[in-house]
Amino acid sequence: MNVDPRTQLTRRALVVWTAAVLVYVMAITGRTSLGVAGVEATEHFHIDASQLAVFTSVQVGVYALVQIPTGMLIDRFGARRLLFAGALVMAVGQLMLGLTASYAVAIVARVLIGAGDATAFLSVMRILPFWFPLKHTPLFTQLSAAIGQAGQFLSAVPFLALLGARGWQTAFISLGAVGMLVAIAASILISDAPAERRKQQSGSLRDVLRLPVCWMGFFNHFTMLMPLIVFNLLWGMPTMTQGMGLSASTAASVLVINTVCTVLAGPLHGIVSARAGRRRELFSLSYSVILFCATAVFFWPSQPRGFVAIALLAGLLGLLGPASNYGFDSVRENLPHSVVTTGTGLANMGGFLAAMVAAQGIGTVLAQVSDGHWSWSAFQVAWISMFVVWGLGIVGLAATRVWFNRGRAR
Repeated sequence: MNVDPRTQLTRRALVVWTAAVLVYVMAITGRTSLGVAGVEATEHFHIDASQLAVFTSVQVGVYALVQIPTGMLIDRFGARRLLFAGALVMAVGQLMLGLTASYAVAIVARVLIGAGDATAFLSVMRILPFWFPLKHTPLFTQLSAAIGQAGQFLSAVPFLALLGARGWQTAFISLGAVGMLVAIAASILISDAPAERRKQQSGSLRDVLRLPVCWMGFFNHFTMLMPLIVFNLLWGMPTMTQGMGLSASTAASVLVINTVCTVLAGPLHGIVSARAGRRRELFSLSYSVILFCATAVFFWPSQPRGFVAIALLAGLLGLLGPASNYGFDSVRENLPHSVVTTGTGLANMGGFLAAMVAAQGIGTVLAQVSDGHWSWSAFQVAWISMFVVWGLGIVGLAATRVWFNRGRAR
């Protein structure tokens, strides 16, 4: 007798979910690979800090801007097709990055990586309500995000080691080749739903844009994920190696600490989100204020702090960062299946749009104040850009939560 996976956990559901999460792991690996290779990228392409920031700004910007169109495509055509296509596009982007020494071509490669990356997490979120009981979806949301952070470990340890041992070309071509294999595995193992279902009708994008729960998810993601992206994808490694004087291996260990904390905290945040219900964004608001203050304290002194301080900050970012996914649970609980991925796409834009602005702001300011030498004092001034963006996000989260609660009270 066939068991409905929406009422009971099944082995087939776990296989489908694992294959989808594997694509997400590769997406995170590709997303963060240039972050650990930032210094090497300046040498390989002969660029300055502002131009280096463009890599992340372009990739993250493309990722964010295609979230809603990607969500609509997933709602219409299913997660399996989009995961396969996205994994292939990411792999092509990594191969291009490995084969070129042209800055312009590398920018195009990062555009492809960002566009392919955009399909991964949304597709995983789409699969969950069809393959798992509703009471388990908050936990599997956090497990998906936590396991995905293994990609950060892959870029910080084996990829960085390969980059140092074999050079730029071998490292990025290898990443692209593995991505191709993952795409093939995904196409074989993933199904959109336990049984064939009729083609879904897409809901109105206008209706999604009017819903306060989607904008609350947007600003929840904005405030909780933005500092993690800025730190992990681009400016964490240069700050530690150039500004603080840490070795590349020591700085990589800080990224590993962040990843381990994120993975360990993810399932706990799933439990918190499931139990908190309508209060979950209030938790996020508190977490974001704590992280804002802790990061400000880290950057305050005129002399750089040491390894212990940055390890503690990275650990705290990892422990609280998974709260960025709380908004997805709120969206899933308040939207019909026909538009849930579109609404999730809007929410998922928040952290990446904010990171695009903050990362580019840091690079622009750093290029202006550093005179080619990335000192601690230069990084102190440059990181103010992130705090400005972060503060706006905290205000936005508080305001949209009030909007959402007023709407429910009517």
